[in-house]
This record gives sequence, C-alpha cells and structure tokens, in this order.
Amino acid sequence: MKRVELKLNLEMVAPLLDVLKAAADDLEPKLALDIKEPGVDPELRDSWTSELLNGQNSDIQALLGMFDSNFFVTGMIAFDPTNCEPNLRACSALRLRLREAHLRLLGDENLESNEVPYEAMSPEEQKAFAAYVFLATLQELLVFHLDPNVMEE
Repeated sequence: MKRVELKLNLEMVAPLLDVLKAAADDLEPKLALDIKEPGVDPELRDSWTSELLNGQNSDIQALLGMFDSNFFVTGMIAFDPTNCEPNLRACSALRLRLREAHLRLLGDENLESNEVPYEAMSPEEQKAFAAYVFLATLQELLVFHLDPNVMEE
C-alpha cells in the first residue's frame, strides 16, 4: 500500500468530529459488538474481552488523533501501511456505535444503500448519519488502497 493523503473540507468534517468523539467515549468501557462465547472459561473470556477492548480503544484513539491541530491548519490526513488497518477497525467500531445509538430505526439496508429520509431526521440524527457516511467513505478508500491488485502510481 502506498501512502494516501486526503484533503478534507474542514467546514464539513469539523462538526462530525464531536459526534465521533462522543461515540468513542461511549465505546471506551465496552466493545462495539457484544461477544458471547458459550462454554468458554469466564476468566479467559474476561482476559480476551479486555484485550479486545484495549485494542479497540487504541485504534479509535489513533483515528481521532489524525484530526489534531495540524489537521485544522492543513485539512490533511494521511494513511500508510502502519495505520491503515487500525483505522479500518476504528471506523467499523464507530460506525457500529453510531448505528446502535442514533440510526437503529433506519435499518441496515437503508443505511448501506444511503436510502434514508434525511430531511425527516432530527439534527442529531443527521449529524450521526453524516458521520456514519464519512467513516464509510474512509473505509472504502482504505480498502481500495489496501488491495494489492491496485496498481502503484
């Protein structure tokens, strides 16, 4: 994978960062998905869950860390082989949280097809949906550039 630099519109992205930070705060004490593994030793499950939670929080902080003071000056974020996969995981976790907390009534099919009644949504739902789409777009770009079949420029 090559280095991918994105120039983002600050006026569009900055308001979404508050939504993403709130979702990150919600996720700090819990996993984006409940894991129920029957028949597993509770001590092993707790250890495994703790490890997953630490990884999830680390990934999310790495993603949010890209939107630092430099971002607010340049509007740029960059992905490379060292941060791509953690950022993909962070986007997934945050999207799951946004769906669960704000967009559940829209249904997965509507969310994935972007066929949502945007104008009928509350301002909070609109921001959550915009953040959801933003993260989905980041994921698509990263997956595209992670593909080893994509020709280097």
